[in-house]
Amino acid sequence: MRRILVTGANKGIGLALVEAILAQHADSFVYLGARDAGRGRAAAALLGKTAGYAERLEVVELDVADDTSVARARQRVGESARGEALYGLVNNAGIGGWSESLAAVLETNTLGVRRVCEAFSALLEPSRGRIVNVTSASGPTFVAACSPEWQRFFLDERLTWQRLRGFLEQCLAAGDAAALAARGLADGSAYGLSKACANAYTAIVAREQPGLVVNACTPGFIATDMTRPYAESEGKAPAALGMKTPAEGAKAPLHLLFGVVQGSGHYYGSDAKRSPLDRYRAPGSPEYTGAP
Repeated sequence: MRRILVTGANKGIGLALVEAILAQHADSFVYLGARDAGRGRAAAALLGKTAGYAERLEVVELDVADDTSVARARQRVGESARGEALYGLVNNAGIGGWSESLAAVLETNTLGVRRVCEAFSALLEPSRGRIVNVTSASGPTFVAACSPEWQRFFLDERLTWQRLRGFLEQCLAAGDAAALAARGLADGSAYGLSKACANAYTAIVAREQPGLVVNACTPGFIATDMTRPYAESEGKAPAALGMKTPAEGAKAPLHLLFGVVQGSGHYYGSDAKRSPLDRYRAPGSPEYTGAP
């Protein structure tokens, strides 16, 4: 069995991804990570109605923004696997930036990815293990609007976690979007910033863990609890705004988990094609082949 942990998996894209793994890969076992254990069990019960799914599924309580919760989840998975390595780790958990503080968004969307990678990377198969960080096209869009200095920062192939962490501390000290924008950081969007940093961190992990295949991707503009409020504020149905289903949002993560992937430390579009870190590439357009 290829054992795979998916965070934020009790609803939305995460749940759709778990369902797709179970449906398409009979040799895979999924740890359904959920911040709320009750909601995780409810999601697992729904999936378990399909024959053959329940025995390949286990709920793991996991709040990516909490050190203790992540440590407990790591112990739980390690004990459950009984010495078997993980094949895949999908950092899917995330929050929007519309009603959350900068600190909360960075804690989940950037530091949460770091926290989970640090805890679980040692459990991954050293020769073929895969890490998939579900980020967003908001990351490259954010970088594109930054000053040339900050664009160079996000694209620096020598960037370390220490430098990136120091940058996050500077952003938190700045306080708000207006202050970040005044420093040349696009419009100061907490969400865009968090995803740009998650993409940059993906490249760092790939350099630090050359034996693993580590990449990031956007699922696309998907109708979830995070995006539906935007549609409601516009008085339109999600589909009318171009939002796709969570099942469609699982395409790129599935490719990075199971497909033939060239290289590591890259960012992919929702069409599962490699994309640049500093500008938006529309799905269906030519695949990016440059560096980084």
